[in-house]
Amino acid sequence: MTQAIAPITTTDLATLAIDRISRAGCEYGDVRFCTYRSQNLNARDRSLANLSDNVSSGFGVRVLLDGAWGFAASHDRTPAEVERIVDLAIEIAKASRLTQQTKVRLVPVQAYRDSYITPIEIDPFSISISEKAELLLHINDRLLEFGSKGIKKAFSFLRFRREEKTFASTDGSLIEQTIYRSYPGFGCTAIANGDAQSRNYERPPLNKGYEYIDTQDLLNQLDRVAEEAIEKVHAPKAPSGISTTLILKPTNVWLTIHESVGHPTELDRVYGYEANFAGTSFATTEKLGKLQYAAPWVNFKCDRTQPGGRSTVGYDDEGVPAQDWYVVKDGILVDYLTDRETAYRLGRGSSNGCAFADSWSSVPMVRIPNLGLEPGADGGSHTATLEQMIADTEEGILIDGIGSFSIDQQRRNFQFGGDAFWKVEKGKVVGMLKDVTYHSMTTDFWNSVDAVGPASERQQCGTNMCGKGEPMQVAEMTHACVPVRVRNIHIGGIS
Repeated sequence: MTQAIAPITTTDLATLAIDRISRAGCEYGDVRFCTYRSQNLNARDRSLANLSDNVSSGFGVRVLLDGAWGFAASHDRTPAEVERIVDLAIEIAKASRLTQQTKVRLVPVQAYRDSYITPIEIDPFSISISEKAELLLHINDRLLEFGSKGIKKAFSFLRFRREEKTFASTDGSLIEQTIYRSYPGFGCTAIANGDAQSRNYERPPLNKGYEYIDTQDLLNQLDRVAEEAIEKVHAPKAPSGISTTLILKPTNVWLTIHESVGHPTELDRVYGYEANFAGTSFATTEKLGKLQYAAPWVNFKCDRTQPGGRSTVGYDDEGVPAQDWYVVKDGILVDYLTDRETAYRLGRGSSNGCAFADSWSSVPMVRIPNLGLEPGADGGSHTATLEQMIADTEEGILIDGIGSFSIDQQRRNFQFGGDAFWKVEKGKVVGMLKDVTYHSMTTDFWNSVDAVGPASERQQCGTNMCGKGEPMQVAEMTHACVPVRVRNIHIGGIS
């Protein structure tokens, strides 16, 4: 009788790669075997405009030899290909060393043999395409029922992703992770008097299963969103070239956090490793512990352990466990976002686990984790609910949702819009506005915050599409935050 040959597992291939890296005399090496499944549905008006359901699978090998990095990747998961890719990564490291001026050094990390799976109730890929499509078309039909009042376009979407990763390193780690991501939303456009204005609603992208779609919540928002789009298209334009008070909902302020706090504190950007895509940073290391980044009652904290967070994992793509830490504490810049290389250069004893690659064919780099604005202290003189902020404002603008934005190449000077705007007068919301943008300098803006919302008003907003690097990689993260009030902020054109 012929004995059956056991199939080669991913663990076998990972072990083969690590053994070959070690025998070559590399200071360090790792391998990531990854399989990604992405499913996207988009409906426009009364038809399904786009449907994609893709799987990408392969592995990437990274080695550090004589202080220089080498990286290579392949979609072919066979022993012979693993050996070839390891050898190619080593040759690339040798070539890189010829022009490298400073040797790369890494902070240590403990070896982990572990696994992590996003806690979910319903696998989003177990739900049929037809059920998902029917939901989207029903949403659009409901929005288009407002056609006689001006709603002429409607859209809706569902996005799901599953990431399966096996990570192994010469440090002795072997880590398996499965990450689930879900994201629904919709919007509509009203047309009147030669103008078009949109209003949108989404459940922020989070690491949850299909249970997060919450059909009833989506349907409950439809009438409000359509009516606000209609009101917005008929609303007056905001005044321009003045300074005023802004009250920003979490749905708006998360993007300001992302661009003016998240990206400037990526340590590779600070060191100039990243400059071609979205610039470097003003928050350089000599300012650490000294820079008054924000008002003393403003705190920004990273947390890769946050339940549901879009950047929540068990370990980063260097095998560093998920953790939490302050970047800005009591208004002062106190830390950065690091991987093992930049942490060593900063003089730290460990990385805070921000390495991430968006594909098996991508090199890990420093990415923004879940980075949030902490709620105001209970009973604090600068803590106020959204209702209290409005009631205590003589004149200002309330902003919900995100719109256009721009920021300079050092992350100092910025402009942000929004999705909906309301005028506030004598402590009351008195009607919608349109075409509002606000302008400021990063530290001026955050030092002008005079009220921060309580924990009861915290929302897990964030993005599924943060670009960085050349070639560009896309990462996802949550910016849990509370409402804020900011005084004396310039809106509209420059006077």
